[in-house]
Amino acid sequence: MFEAIVVGAGHAGIEAAMALAHAGKKTVLVTISFSKIANMPCNPSIGGPAKGIVVREIDALGGVMPRVADKTALQFKMLNTTKGPGVWSMRVQSDKEAYGDMMRELCLNTENLTMYEDIVEEVICEEKVFKAVRLKKEGIIEGKVCILTTGTYMDSCTMISDEVTPEGPDHEPTTKDLSESLRKLGIELFRLKTGTPQRVRTSTIDFSKTKYEPGTDEFIRFSEDTLKEEVLPYDEQLPCYLTYTTEKTKEIVKANLNKSSMYSGVVRGVGPRYCPSFEDKVVRFADKERHQLFLEPLTRDRELTYVQGFSTSMPRDVQEEMVHSVIGLENAEIVKYAYAIEYDAVDPLQVKPNLELKDIDGLFISGQILGTSGYEEAAGLGIMAGINARRKLDGEEPFVLKRDEAYIGVMIDDLVTKGTKEPYRLLTSRAEYRLLMRHDNAENRLIRYGYENHLISEERYQRYLKKQESINGLKEYLKDTKVSYDTGINEYLNNLGYEEDDNTSHNAYELCKRPNVEIADILDLIDNSEYDEEVVKEVQIGIKYEGYISKARKEADRMLKMDKLKLPQDIDYTKVDNLRLEARQKLNQVKPFTLGQAGRISGINPADIQVLAVYVKQRQK
Repeated sequence: MFEAIVVGAGHAGIEAAMALAHAGKKTVLVTISFSKIANMPCNPSIGGPAKGIVVREIDALGGVMPRVADKTALQFKMLNTTKGPGVWSMRVQSDKEAYGDMMRELCLNTENLTMYEDIVEEVICEEKVFKAVRLKKEGIIEGKVCILTTGTYMDSCTMISDEVTPEGPDHEPTTKDLSESLRKLGIELFRLKTGTPQRVRTSTIDFSKTKYEPGTDEFIRFSEDTLKEEVLPYDEQLPCYLTYTTEKTKEIVKANLNKSSMYSGVVRGVGPRYCPSFEDKVVRFADKERHQLFLEPLTRDRELTYVQGFSTSMPRDVQEEMVHSVIGLENAEIVKYAYAIEYDAVDPLQVKPNLELKDIDGLFISGQILGTSGYEEAAGLGIMAGINARRKLDGEEPFVLKRDEAYIGVMIDDLVTKGTKEPYRLLTSRAEYRLLMRHDNAENRLIRYGYENHLISEERYQRYLKKQESINGLKEYLKDTKVSYDTGINEYLNNLGYEEDDNTSHNAYELCKRPNVEIADILDLIDNSEYDEEVVKEVQIGIKYEGYISKARKEADRMLKMDKLKLPQDIDYTKVDNLRLEARQKLNQVKPFTLGQAGRISGINPADIQVLAVYVKQRQK
């Protein structure tokens, strides 16, 4: 008998299984195919706006995606650097094959982790308590907890025009049995849809007509454990290229809309709003003459190129016309055609904030099956499910990240409080406190949780504490240091456009608050070079944005007070006097755990919260 069973070896399943195994739990990870472990069926990249910060958070919690992403990256790029640090985010172009190979090696060689190549056909429960799963080949295997991370493989079908094939991504098998098993347990499922664009032969692309897109020429990384010598040097990194569709592309799509799976009525599921199919872009943005596409390498040998932004379910002959109408792709050879995929997902309103089903003890749901979209969102959910499954095994309280602590916390709260009818994608705009949850401070926010949950080593944690000492030491040094005029400070400030008295000295800390003043320059003037570059950068962000960060912190503390007021789970909201009918229905559906969560439910207004607060206080008396 295993302590934990994880179903699916995608990005969520791997993080969940590793979190359990690394914490010493006897775990089995069941996957349809060892060759598709950590598969990237869509874009060959990790990170991006908001998503890159999630990967940093996974690293601070002790996950594996960040290190593998660093070591198999073809290009590193920091995004949004012309904006404030609240939206800085890293993205790597991944070697799809190398990423999967490295993850597979980890899975097959991790202590406490057993791998099964099989299909789960049934989840077995007794009196609303998880007991076992039934595999197609191995039969019944028992466990104390189970995490379902089936991604887009549950009762899935791919679609190219009216050609519908019951299969998962990349022609992998699918099963209806698991979906039926969950329905019999009373779990509500709904259909979602996503898709992927063409892969073309790189040698047939005319890159001279496209725009060269290099990475960032400095050492950046997702994981604090990654060393500079472990990543691809900048001069060996592969570029991406930017190109555009044409008016002809638009005309081809409009003339063939009825042949698209999406517009012919074949598709039943709801697709992602923020990553729509190309024909959907043409319909929704009819006034746009062209759309940008990115040409991205799939592997280091650059044999194939991914056409980012060209997802479609048009017939193959129409796809040929579409691709050949794009600038630089006039003679491109399509090696793999685009397709749409539809699959079953679990309504997230049935799930607790610790990702365990409300009505089935010991059964956790994580990843795309929970209604999300993207490798990073899946991995973030996976590590949280793994941590919480381990805590349940050990009789510990659930681990829930707050909305001011992590983008992962925002995502989970959104899903279990508001639900979703389309593939959920993390965006910086979803986070009220994004200035508190930056790329640079992920470790600061979350590493103690990773350490407490047995996923961060003592050596790594001590290294972090030493870095914090350096950061605090530099702050105190700047506060205690006067920069006298004979250091050349006034000449430096004058060159930046400031008018300074020649005999004026300055407090170093206050100086660093000024726009364009760099801490590194100040340290050079006062002849202090004992701090490393990362420490200096982190201190600079803290000083420059001190006022904004302080304001955001106060707002978060004020709003989060409501999350401290727990709501009993046995409340029948239909019997709470003075609550509106809609509020009663929504509250009974979600069963919020705190007053703060209740306030974030769609359709609940401040008056409802006041009524609820009074009711809870009276009940406590």
